[in-house]
Amino acid sequence: MPDYTDWRGLLTASERYDNIQRISTKIAAAGIGHSGFEIENEAYESALCREDYDAACTAALSAATAAAASATDAAPGTPHVPSEEESPETDPDEEPGIQIGPYESCHYVASGVTAEVYRSRDRALKVIVETRDIEPHNPAREAKVLGLLQRPCIPLLETFWDQEQRFVLAFPYMPLTLGGLLDRGSPLTDKQIRAIFADLFTALRQIHSHGIIHRDIKPSAILLASPSGPAYLSDFGTAWHPQLSTMTEPAYTKILDIGTGPYRAPEVLFGNKSYGTAVDMWGSGAMLAECCRRPTPKPLFESRAVHEDGNQLGLILSIFKTIGSPTRETWPEAVKFKTPPFDIYRVFERRGWESVLPEVAPHWRELVSALVRYNSSRATAEQVGILNPFFFATLLTSPFSIKALQYPCLHE
Repeated sequence: MPDYTDWRGLLTASERYDNIQRISTKIAAAGIGHSGFEIENEAYESALCREDYDAACTAALSAATAAAASATDAAPGTPHVPSEEESPETDPDEEPGIQIGPYESCHYVASGVTAEVYRSRDRALKVIVETRDIEPHNPAREAKVLGLLQRPCIPLLETFWDQEQRFVLAFPYMPLTLGGLLDRGSPLTDKQIRAIFADLFTALRQIHSHGIIHRDIKPSAILLASPSGPAYLSDFGTAWHPQLSTMTEPAYTKILDIGTGPYRAPEVLFGNKSYGTAVDMWGSGAMLAECCRRPTPKPLFESRAVHEDGNQLGLILSIFKTIGSPTRETWPEAVKFKTPPFDIYRVFERRGWESVLPEVAPHWRELVSALVRYNSSRATAEQVGILNPFFFATLLTSPFSIKALQYPCLHE
């Protein structure tokens, strides 16, 4: 007998993500013009009970599978797109690749400060290639931190030592990043922004509840299963954990060399070693502003490459020019910083967000203004109101503005 109790409250976000992922994979193969998010959300909203919801998701999967089979029959030359349950086949025209531990046909994707990333079918392998003097990078700590987290943080599938005795972390392979979408130069739709940032803030709410600071929020750290999500927060190599990190980084003497370019928070630039989770919120706000700008995405602040002289000073001046210089009244905590941001810099008048982001929709502009601000009233992930991505999407499309939720940080 169907259960008509509060079945939505018992349905976990992880279960919904799994359904979206399965549906998205099938409809991609079929070329259906709807997203997995839309199909699953329609099932979620219209179902009267859990049995109805499961049946609707199953029906969507069956329909997409049949459509994909028809498309394959109609176009025999079209490459096979594997389902989630299948292992993707290697492109026959592709080089055979290398072996990494038990994984064959591994192909190079990218590299960073300490690691190289390879793809092996539906897996992404992060191979640690540098192990000396790499703090705050710590692969073993990264693995422990990831073991504490759930989606939409990228799931760690396993770790192992390969045949060259290199430490390897294995993840699900995601075909896109938010950085890749932005590099295309096309504006993101409102629906894309809602879905991606709902997942991001859900992830931040989760990690911040553990006292974890990500410390490198940037578009390339947001992995995407499709252009409209689901999105996964990745790149925890420099994350700070209140127990696992304190041997090398006590809470009040953290490393300042964190973050990337235009997403670095100002408290770090001015030597505040006791920074907290607010650095992640600043980076998220700067990234949100970039995604919302029209006609093409553009970083909110200008930042030179890290190897160029004056890159930090250039970022400071860009922040001041864009939103105005801080004062002792607007940023009282900064009085105690190692390098207070007052007096020694040219003073720029504070600008309203309507003039900073005139082309951005008001509901996004309000959220950016709550995140990109100097003082401790910067919105937290909890205050953004993220219980799950679908709540967030509803929040931003409801007749109530964000201010109606009475977040203190929005009422200065």
